Amino acid sequence: MAQTEGIVPVKISLTEGDFYTLWAPTWKEHGAEWQAFLGSGEHVYFFSSPAELLAFLQQGGKHDLLTHPQWRTFEDKGTLRVVPTKRDTYDVVGTPDFLAGRPSFENVSGTARAFAIVRGLADVLDIETVREFFGSYSILGNVDRGVDHFGQEAGLGEWSAIGRTVLKNWDNVVDALDAAVHTPDVDEAAVAAAEEDITAAEKAAEEARVQAEQSEEEAAAAVDPYDTTMWGASGIDPIKIAIDGRVVYTLRTYLGKSPVFLGRFGEIFTFSNPKSLLRWLVEHGEHDLAKVATWQDVMDEVNGGTAEIVVHPVNMYSFNGLAKDIAKGPQEVDTEQMRQAYELLADAADWADDDSLNSLLLANPGLQDYISYMLGARSTYLPSAPYTDEATGWTQLEESLTKRFSKI
Repeated sequence: MAQTEGIVPVKISLTEGDFYTLWAPTWKEHGAEWQAFLGSGEHVYFFSSPAELLAFLQQGGKHDLLTHPQWRTFEDKGTLRVVPTKRDTYDVVGTPDFLAGRPSFENVSGTARAFAIVRGLADVLDIETVREFFGSYSILGNVDRGVDHFGQEAGLGEWSAIGRTVLKNWDNVVDALDAAVHTPDVDEAAVAAAEEDITAAEKAAEEARVQAEQSEEEAAAAVDPYDTTMWGASGIDPIKIAIDGRVVYTLRTYLGKSPVFLGRFGEIFTFSNPKSLLRWLVEHGEHDLAKVATWQDVMDEVNGGTAEIVVHPVNMYSFNGLAKDIAKGPQEVDTEQMRQAYELLADAADWADDDSLNSLLLANPGLQDYISYMLGARSTYLPSAPYTDEATGWTQLEESLTKRFSKI
């Protein structure tokens, strides 16, 4: 049932079919509460289609809702302002069918909506027989309590009592409303034009809805699930490193462009599995990440037992097979694998404030040229066989990294 201080289009099902009009359920003005329907004087205007309703409004006919405080707002809503939603559909003639079924959400809400619109019409049109009907049977008001009310111990009995009351009296209610149907004259050409306008507006609204859904789906797909984890929120990332025939885990973040590892004095604390990493964090607090502003957020979850190591794909580094591939030739090397591996080598050296990486490259300029070539740097250098020196040099780079790993 609509409960708003606005104006809504409604569809009312009576004996002769479906009718459309406008309803202002309740509003307050000068301290008094009012409700109204589209109409004038003693009549409420009923139309056989939204197009007829729209054509009438576009003709600029006089009616009582023109003085409603929200009329201008309603007018600004556009063509579809006359098309009711499912919630604003009132099956008056079919109300006994609702009550013949079980008190489901659909049946209870459908009955409540029908009662509300009938009461509203009876008050506005001063239909005494209908007002007396609702005034004589207070049990009818219980449908407004919702479906849960009828799930109580005496609920089914009460629902049946309402049904018997309606079955006995509802024909008189519907007859009174049928007699009140009044449709003002509307130009047929204007109705046809309004029908085209509504069809076009509904098509545009559907296209906009589909586009909005697609945009939402695309936006949802674009959101990286990792960003919703503790690690994504804190900016401190678990990393997984496959090297020298083993896999180790550690943590890393960046302060500005400077990497910071889970470690101390140039030693990276590494662990053979995620659980051992988390257990170690509970008992140890002396490491460089402890100085990071968001570290306490991480430890709150670690200490609370809710932390779980989640490694984003960009933080997975594999050195496996690189040296062998380098020895075979550039065409055998996965350049993205090498790019990621070199990134980790550089980060570790940068964090440790250690010049050993640069020293190794300066001592082996061929390796430096080879890495630059493979990673896309512009150069006149072209690699040529054999690639033994490059493979040996790369192995030394890997060893410089593993020497930093702890023995935890």
